[in-house]
Amino acid sequence: MSSARRLGVSIALVVFLADQALKLWLLFGLRLAETGPFAVTPFMNIVLAWNRGISYGLFQQGTDIGRWGLVVISIVAAVWLGRWMWREPRTLTVVSLALLVGGALGNGLDRAVYGAVVDFVHLHYGDFSWYIFNIADVAIVVGVVGLLYESFRPGAEKTA
Repeated sequence: MSSARRLGVSIALVVFLADQALKLWLLFGLRLAETGPFAVTPFMNIVLAWNRGISYGLFQQGTDIGRWGLVVISIVAAVWLGRWMWREPRTLTVVSLALLVGGALGNGLDRAVYGAVVDFVHLHYGDFSWYIFNIADVAIVVGVVGLLYESFRPGAEKTA
């Protein structure tokens, strides 16, 4: 296995395990559902939010068909992105794809097990309130930014 492949698999695994470990700790260690939200900093709280939709709470699913449809989409996306990652020689693209794979698998497992994605980080300042998110969401956003950067940077090799 090439070093880029090893790096990609390692990153996807670390993202997935860190996301799931923190969610398990918050749900069953701290018992966040029972104990309620708490402040970490003046601008960040840990709260419990069940996201039955996709990014930013869009396309909320209230049925088992919708739930399992999103599980299937997560798995298909992770497999497709993983195949791309496996064949990709550029390190930044491999890292970006690995972040996406780890995040998709983490949120997909949440949907399969709990029926919704476990979100818990709430950023706010004064009257401004940001969306509630998790580690998998951060990995997905950073992965997308990495892919966009790689595709728009001068001299980037264009591959399809």
